[in-house]
Formats: sequence, C-alpha cells, structure tokens
Amino acid sequence: MNASSLRAGVVGVGHLGRHHARLYASLEGVRLVGVVDTDAERAAAIATEHGAEVFPDVKTLAGEIDLASVATPTIHHEEVASVLLDADVPVLVEKPITDSLASARHLIDTAARRGVPLMVGHTERFHPAIAELCERVGRPGYLEIHRLAPFVPRSLDVDVILDLMIHDIDLCRAILGPQEIKFLDASGAAALTEKVDIASVRIRFGNGAAANLTASRISNERVRRIRVFEPGAYFSCDTGHGLLNTFRLVREEGRMPNIVNESVDVAREEPLARELSAFRDAVAGGSAPPCSGEDGYAALELALRIRDLIAAEAETRARS
Repeated sequence: MNASSLRAGVVGVGHLGRHHARLYASLEGVRLVGVVDTDAERAAAIATEHGAEVFPDVKTLAGEIDLASVATPTIHHEEVASVLLDADVPVLVEKPITDSLASARHLIDTAARRGVPLMVGHTERFHPAIAELCERVGRPGYLEIHRLAPFVPRSLDVDVILDLMIHDIDLCRAILGPQEIKFLDASGAAALTEKVDIASVRIRFGNGAAANLTASRISNERVRRIRVFEPGAYFSCDTGHGLLNTFRLVREEGRMPNIVNESVDVAREEPLARELSAFRDAVAGGSAPPCSGEDGYAALELALRIRDLIAAEAETRARS
C-alpha cells in the first residue's frame, strides 16, 4: 500500500484520542479523514480543527479509511476494534489492549484471520530515551521502575495497574525480551477510588533477572523513572524529562577502577508521533507492527495476575 494514500480515522477523541487526531493530521503520508465519539460536541470540535469529518458510528467510518486508532475507554476496545478489523482496517488500539484476556485473544485471532495489522499503543516503548536505553543495555539483571502521577478524574474505569503500571510491565518485556515469570509478589491499596490506586510489585524472570515496579496515581509529583543494572554498568532513564545517563565501570591496568558517567543526547521527539509513524510504516509496508497484539496480551496477562494477587491480599486482611 502506498503511504501517500493512507486515510486515518480515530475512534474516541478524548484525552488521548485528540492527540492521535492531531498527529494523523500532520503526519507525512497520512490524511485524517474522520472521527467518532459519543460526545458530539467534542467530535465536531476536533474534526473542525483538523479538517476532518464526524462519522455517526464506527461501521460507517470503517468504509472510508485505511487505518484507525481506537482510544475509547478500555471496556469498549474489543467492540470497536472488532468492527474495524472485520472491515479489514488495520487498528492501533490504546493500552491496555482490552479489559480481559478472552477479549484480547478475540482481537488477536480476528486480526490474524483477516490478515490485518493489529498494534497496541504501549507508547513508552517509543520514547526516544527508552529507545536509546534498549540500544545500550546488554545483560540487564535488575530493573527498578517508578511511575507516579497526581490524581485526575479520568481512566477510572481501570485500576492503577491497567492505567499506569502496565506501561512498565511492557517495558520489562521490551528490555528483557519475552520471559517466563518465576516469582511474583504484589501489594497495593485503594485510596481515592474503589479500585487499586497504588501498587508495588516484585518479579523474578526466567533468565534470572528481577524487577521492582511501583505505580501510584495519588502522588504529589509526577515521576517516570527507570533504572537498569547489569554487570559493570547502571542506566538511569527519566522519560518525564527525556533524560538518559549511563554509568560504566572502567578498569585499567595499574589503576583503581573508575566509574565513567555519560549523559546521552536524547532526541526531542514526541513518543506518540514516533508510535503513529511506526504504525503507518507497518501498514504501508505490509510488515508486522512493532508492538503486536501478542505483546499487548502478555502485558495484560501479567497485569491481571498482579491485580488478582492484590485482591487476594486485601481479602486476607479483611478476614483477619
């Protein structure tokens, strides 16, 4: 398919979807054709801003586009993406892929049956600092990731695990590669909502590496920090500020070991723009998308295991 002919649509133009629309409207080789949203006023405003059209429903939109982003609430991902895939429209669905493993598998199987690309929007993979980190890491043995955010009254259809921590579950997979989980421990609590708002997780992977993940959506500050340790080196990445520092142990004969610090020059590019560009290229070139449905499924599967562990811990506390 020729990239110059790609017509894009966005379903759900709220907090995230409006940025998909904005970037499609400016992305080379792509033309934003239309949007769908349950809020008619919002849909009209976004469409007018970017020279697109408001479509009454997903099925109507599907007949007019070559690719689409689904940025609705998670509970609607399966329903919306299924309509698009059944119409042979390549789909980028925001994370998490869906709210259940059964619905995630349904989307993956539908995409495979129709031969249509399905990509999951784990945008942190496309952050320039993360890309640089993955290029430099060799034998990671321990990961420590903190993702904290002030409370905002959105994304409350899911808990902090599916809202925030799932980014870091996917980053473990991106940095370490697919790994069997050998040990998993988790704790968390609800505070301002009825769902878990803060969680801490400890993971041991099949290759011997370990990870500690902390996520909170009731923090006084915004933190997005990843630390990776391997023999002879330590990497500190701050995706909030676009920073990456490496620390390497240098040994020279006849001298004391020395630690050399390098501040890596990170490109100032919007991660979502890089993600949508990768999606465009996969659709145009007929290649597999870089963050597949299976990647999204793996992240969701571990996230749900973590949620179940925390729920079991809360039940135990309630009985004691």
